[in-house]
Parts: sequence; structure tokens; C-alpha cells
Amino acid sequence: MTVLDGARERWVHTGGVELCVAELGDPRRPTVVLVHGYPDSKEVWSEVAGRLAGRFHVVLYDVRGHGRSTAPSPLRGGFTLEKLTDDFLAVADAVSPDRPVHLVGHDWGSVQSWEFVTVKRTEGRIASFTSMSGPSLDHFGHWINKRLRRPTPRRVGQLLGQGAKSWYVYLLHTPVLPELAWRGPLGKRWPGILERVEKVPGGDYPTASLPSDAAHGAWLYRDNVRPRLRRPRADAYAHAPVQLITPLGDAFLSERLYDGLELWAPRLTRRTLPAKHWVPRTRPDRLADWITDFVTATEDGRSGAAAKGKYADRFGGQLVLVTGAGNGIGRATAFAFAEAGARVVAVDRDAEAATRTAELCRLIGAPAAWAETVDVSDAQAMEKLAARVAAEYGVVDVLVNNAGIGLSGSFFDTTPQDWQKVLDVNLWGVIHGCRLFGRQMTERGQGGHIVNTASAAAFQPSRALPAYATSKAAVLMLSECLRAELAGRGIGVTAICPGLVNTSITATAHFAGVDATEEKRRQQRTSRLYEMRNYPPEKVADAVLEAVVHNRAVVPVTPEARGAHLMSRFAPRVLRRLARVKPPL
Repeated sequence: MTVLDGARERWVHTGGVELCVAELGDPRRPTVVLVHGYPDSKEVWSEVAGRLAGRFHVVLYDVRGHGRSTAPSPLRGGFTLEKLTDDFLAVADAVSPDRPVHLVGHDWGSVQSWEFVTVKRTEGRIASFTSMSGPSLDHFGHWINKRLRRPTPRRVGQLLGQGAKSWYVYLLHTPVLPELAWRGPLGKRWPGILERVEKVPGGDYPTASLPSDAAHGAWLYRDNVRPRLRRPRADAYAHAPVQLITPLGDAFLSERLYDGLELWAPRLTRRTLPAKHWVPRTRPDRLADWITDFVTATEDGRSGAAAKGKYADRFGGQLVLVTGAGNGIGRATAFAFAEAGARVVAVDRDAEAATRTAELCRLIGAPAAWAETVDVSDAQAMEKLAARVAAEYGVVDVLVNNAGIGLSGSFFDTTPQDWQKVLDVNLWGVIHGCRLFGRQMTERGQGGHIVNTASAAAFQPSRALPAYATSKAAVLMLSECLRAELAGRGIGVTAICPGLVNTSITATAHFAGVDATEEKRRQQRTSRLYEMRNYPPEKVADAVLEAVVHNRAVVPVTPEARGAHLMSRFAPRVLRRLARVKPPL
């Protein structure tokens, strides 16, 4: 049973066809119209629709010739953008006659929705438009013409790149063959192809109407692509706020297609998603959150008021959990995600420090931020935290296992209790975080990212840091192993290796084998050395966000960390010699 099995159905007559329309939610609330792409039917939206129905009046319809809607006769000329616009207006008038609707389109649903939001006769009927994986054919035509008129190596490369991605468009223009393929072997194998290539979960999608949907839908391309690309409209300006969601792994569309889109959509909000083409099926949670935020902002008169941080398009609205967020690198990382518009869970064993971080995150730009108190070395406490976060805030999109403690002293001065403490926090804290929150990510099946704070000590031996370096080397190897295991699930794993960073960890580090007075002196001496180096934690935070965006495996941050990392690979003997040097403490 799908979400749509409980929907209210009606039939809308328009242009000689009958459109099957499904509705969910309270009709008194703002109406969100979801338009499917090719070769889909409205069921592609079922997961997203179910998540939106609690907040909005959600409307889905089968495009003419798809699903349970009837096909035009003849097919040729029956799928023009003008006729599709007639269909949309008929649906909008039927489901929301007195209020404009919020439009959401994917693939060809987005292509036709760009037409809806840029033609004069729909002005006042569309409150906002969320586009994904489908450009305006007019904008695409101008994009091509600009590159043909002024070819540069970069522009030619962009044209060739998109031309290669559009291979299927050429095939769909051939007569008869696409219909035969879809009604034959391709239609039978398509669900398996989506599961294998796009990682679309199996189940009741696509529906049994797929072969005929795909055969009819070929006319979407034949009726529109060549005529509109040859003669793109010069007045294709969006008359409503637009939210553009770009899947970065889209096999059919280049990111570059949307360069300069602000010219055509002045009230534009950009989002990017590390996903492939069929995001309504693979990332329904993220889409539902972004659609909800955008529609709510538009209704409140705040359209386009998204976060302005460097990576607002990537992290806006995502849920990020940072351990050790009470100070230093953890707090700076929480602030960086907050500035990018993420929702932040600040975790620290110091409740006051965690609360302060959460408060500042909200002031910086986080739409929401919460403080949680936990000792990451406590397995039961971490299990309770993971359950509470999932129940109250949702599944974490980015996990930053940053909590750690410092320990210095020779191997024989380091007691079993010292070893236990540093491994419990630095290693087991990371294991608990990865195990609990990482499992939630995998069970959700919508990707994510895990960042584990290791250290340059992970690959730089030292006679003064045997326990600390061992814990961080273990974190580095754990991260590498987990990265390999989770790669097929769309979850990235990064080990951050900061180096000498000016934080309070040196002031609280334990020095084994010395009395309290000597330990205090060494803490002060180490703190002064780090202050003289004065590498700010904010730069490490920037490296964390960069690592997530680019899915990097190992990130040495400071120059000395990068140098040590290179030496560990190409001159390990030199590092071993340096390890014998007694630190000046």
C-alpha cells in the first residue's frame, strides 16, 4: 500500500484528455502541486507527498498520457508546452481556485513547470516554484546560443559535456524504436536499472503503467525540444520565487546548465544535493524539508531569505551533529555549519558550553540549534542520545565526531588508566558516534557524511605522544575502513587531521609521569607554543565543510600537518628520526 492509496482522487477534463488528480492533506492549507517527470507517473512523488501532507494540501496529477490519465489523440502535437500549461491551469483551478499554488517539478515535470512559471497567462496562479533536474528549454536554448556565438575552450567543453549527457534525447527522437524498447525489454528491466544504477529503493515504484507512460512520453521530447531550442523565448522570466535543487551526481544534466540563472529568475534560491537524478525516490526527506522551508518562507513573505554562508546551497536545512562542540574546533565547526544554514545539534559533556554554542549558532544563522550533554565514552549515554536526536530532530545528515582529550608522556609513564581514558574518549567516542548515527543514516537510505577528527599525530610518531598518537591513528584507520564500507550507500567518511591549532585542549591535556605542579607548568608552556603558532580553529572548520562538499578521505589541515602527511608517504624514515627528538617542555 502506497501513501497515495489513501489519497482523494478526482478527474479533471482539459484539452480532450482526462487527468487523474490525487490530493492529500487539508485543502484549507497552502496547496503544493507536484509534477512528475519522464518516464514516471505521479507515484514517483509518493514518499515526498506523504512527508508534506501534514503541513500542506498536496496535489499530484498524472501528466497526459501517463499513469491513469488519458492520452491525446493523435499523439503527435498532443504534448506541446502550451497544452501542458492548459493542463496545469485546469488542475490548479480545480484544486485551489482562490489561492495561488506552490509548484514543484522534477525532470520533465520541471521542464514544463518552467514554462508555467514564465508565461504571462499563469501570473498570479503560482506562488513559488521548486525545480529539480529539469531546465527551462528557453533558458537551455539561450545557454547553447551563447556558447555557439562566443566559443571558448571552456564553453565548447561545456557544450560537448552536456551533449554527451543528452544521448537519450537523440534516441527518443527516432521513430518507433523507443516505443518498441519501452513496451518490450527496456520496460521490464527498468525497475532493476533504477535500483542498480540510481540506488532507487525497490517496492511499488515504478507502476505497471511504465511501458505505456514511457512510450507516450517520448512525444514530450519530439513536440518540444527541437522547436524551443531553435527559437527560445526572449521573455522567459520567472514571475514567482524559484528554488533550484541540483543533484550533483545527475547523469543527464550538467551543473553548468544553470550558470547565470539569476538573470531569468531574480528571486532565486539555490540548493545542491550529493545525489543522482531520481531524488524524489532517493532523497525524499531532504526534498520535503527544503520544499517545506521554501513554501513556508514564501507564505510568510520571506521568499529568497536563505542563509548566506559560503555553502548555504549545500547545507541549508540539513541536520548536523557535532561532538565536543563546547569550544575549540568543535564550536568553530558548529558555527560554520550554522552560518551555512544547517540545523545544529551541539554536543558536549559541559552542558553550559554546549548551550552557549547552540545559542550562538541560532544567532549566526542556524534555523534551529539544540544543546545536548553527553560523555562520548559512555556507550549507554550515546545510545540514548542517538535515539533522542532521531526522535526529536530527525536523522543526522552530517556527523562530526570531534570530542577528544590530550595526553602526553612516555610509554612507561603512561598508566593503564591513562590508556583507558584516552582510548575511551578519542577512539571509542568516535566508534560510538559512527556506529549509532551511521547506522541511522544507512537505514534511512538517503546518504550522509561522517567526519572524524584525527590528528597529524595519526601519521607522525612521537616519543612524547604514544597513547594520543595511537588513538588518533586508530581513528584514521577506522575512517578509511568505514569509508570503504559505506561508499555504496552514498555516505562519505572523512578523517580531519588538524595539526597545531590554537584551542584549549592543551590547557586541559594530561601529562603522565609528573606531579601536579609540573603538569601545570607543561600545560602553560604548551599553550604558549600553540598561541605563538596561532592557527585558528575557524580554518579547521572551513576544511571540514570543504571536505564534506568534496567528499575527501583524509584532510591534513595546517601546513605542518600536510608536510608530515607527505613525509609519511614518501619519507617515513625522516619522520622516524624526528620522532626521537625530545620535545622542549
